Amino acid sequence: MVHPHLWSIVLAGGEGTRLAPMIKQWLGEERPKQYCTFTGTRSMLQHTVDRADCLAAPEQRVTVAAAQHEEEVCRQLQRRGGTLVLQPANRDTAAGIYLPLTYVRAADPDATVVIYPSDHFIHPEEKFTEAVRHAVLAVELLEDQLVLLGMRPEGKELEYGHIRLDRHLGRYGTHSLWTVGRFIEKPGAQIAQALGEDVLWNTMVIVAKVEMLWRLGMKILPSMMRLFETFQPAIGSPRECQVLEGLYSNMPVRNFSSDLLEQAPHKVAALEVSGVRWSDWGRTERIAESLRQIGKLPVFPAELVGVA
Repeated sequence: MVHPHLWSIVLAGGEGTRLAPMIKQWLGEERPKQYCTFTGTRSMLQHTVDRADCLAAPEQRVTVAAAQHEEEVCRQLQRRGGTLVLQPANRDTAAGIYLPLTYVRAADPDATVVIYPSDHFIHPEEKFTEAVRHAVLAVELLEDQLVLLGMRPEGKELEYGHIRLDRHLGRYGTHSLWTVGRFIEKPGAQIAQALGEDVLWNTMVIVAKVEMLWRLGMKILPSMMRLFETFQPAIGSPRECQVLEGLYSNMPVRNFSSDLLEQAPHKVAALEVSGVRWSDWGRTERIAESLRQIGKLPVFPAELVGVA
């Protein structure tokens, strides 16, 4: 697919606190999970970047990471190109998304962007990339909506965000597109039971027109967005880093799911991805189960996650 205005944003700013004890026992140091190679030869970040580059040119990729991990992320992205943006501080996921989006908007205001978390397990990758390609096509046809990729639940998982489906819009290849009734971030057991079967797990892989996302942010999170509006003219100038530091000293802490998506379900369509295994690998049991399902051997001591 030739799409000259398609950009990728790779989110690599998380600290991975839930897996921190396991990783420290394994590596002898603290390291966020996206920078770890659990099986094969590539880290989770490198897998994500390579998936992104299947659809958009590497020079049209912006990766956002924490400033304290600059050395590690630069090492892992060596020879992979793209733009690296370093957050001076963690201000939750809304700022983590809108900061790199500011760079995309400055370079190409007509862009369509795919936003990828870098710390999720996905298999097979080719099938998932096909789903993202269909989501890009859907965004071109939808009026003023973003497309969020979701997975049919494989059992109860109370730590995942849930998407309550509403109306079926049609099929894109083997994947179904739905309107969204509501979002439920990490539902309790009672709420999860009441949701029934018309739900998807939220992968947080988002496809949208840059200007649509910008308008949505301005409507729902205006104080945060005004900071990014003032920052955009500094991009590429000698003052860029200084302005960014000042920006983050006043940056509100906002969550993209609960503070933005939950407030505007009518602005979201959900693409139900079929034929793909997905997990956020937030717990050791999920790593063990995923590797067992695909018959892969870990590169860490198996007893750390119970892989026999």
